[in-house]
Amino acid sequence: MNCKVPLIGDFHYNGHRLLTEHPACAEALAKYRINPGNVGFGKKKDEQFAQMVELACKYDKPVRIGVNWGSLDQELLARIMDENSGRQHPLDATEIMRHAMVTSALESAAKAEDVGLAGEKIILSCKVSSVQDLIAIYRELSKRANYALHLGLTEAGMGSKGIVASTAALAVLLQEGIGDTIRVSLTPEPGGSRSQEVIVAQEILQTMGLRAFTPMVAACPGCGRTTSTFFQELAGEVQEFVRARMPEWKLRYDGAENMTLAVMGCIVNGPGESKHANIGISLPGTGEAPSAPVYEDGEKTVTLKGDNIATEFKEIIERYVERTYTKKLKS
Repeated sequence: MNCKVPLIGDFHYNGHRLLTEHPACAEALAKYRINPGNVGFGKKKDEQFAQMVELACKYDKPVRIGVNWGSLDQELLARIMDENSGRQHPLDATEIMRHAMVTSALESAAKAEDVGLAGEKIILSCKVSSVQDLIAIYRELSKRANYALHLGLTEAGMGSKGIVASTAALAVLLQEGIGDTIRVSLTPEPGGSRSQEVIVAQEILQTMGLRAFTPMVAACPGCGRTTSTFFQELAGEVQEFVRARMPEWKLRYDGAENMTLAVMGCIVNGPGESKHANIGISLPGTGEAPSAPVYEDGEKTVTLKGDNIATEFKEIIERYVERTYTKKLKS
């Protein structure tokens, strides 16, 4: 299908069979994910885990060992609970769960290395749905191991709850330098797109200054000085515009994703915020003259009026990108 995006195989229960019986698939995948809690049971567990790792070695594939508290290895958990019962100061239920998650990941990684998988080919994840548990577990993992870490709050939920919980957890860890890849897990509305997960993950990284994906729009929240809804409409339109244009800008220019924009609703903070952005517009608030000054790199360049402000402002953005960012050479 000429798909250039890396494809990851996420295996549960029968991954050893699938990879063995379909070698073309095993070779085509970019990475395997193994959940040590359901790779197998009893004596078959270690054998089937080793079989998958051997195939990863054969095809030179990295492996993410992904522990999830919804499918924790029950044998390991029972062992840890037995050990805990003999402690002078037993751990509580939360501490046992955290300890079991970390132990499962580290013991599985050690087994993978014993089979022959290089440490730099191993990625660990320990996914839970509690923010504080996630932070504690990954802090412990980062202290005890040098493997790449994949961050993600699993079953984060729908809408704002899922976004807020994911951001709260990942931001703390990323700020501490913990984590190499991230995943935002949101429950979509019925029939909704899963692309929101990607957008939220990008915005977490970009608002923290770790990586840029698309121009960021600062926008006025609105107050008693903003009786019109136009600033809200324009902010949304500009955000959609730059996100839609970014794929082409990325091909033609270097650095456009770092551009900052401001859409402000009145004279109180409008000019100041607009001057801080690469391009900003200060719309008229209650009682202000019906005009909107535009600032580029701190300097006022034009004042927009009338019914075509949105179109004219987007044209200003387009021209700014064309003249400001270095054009990429055609290969």
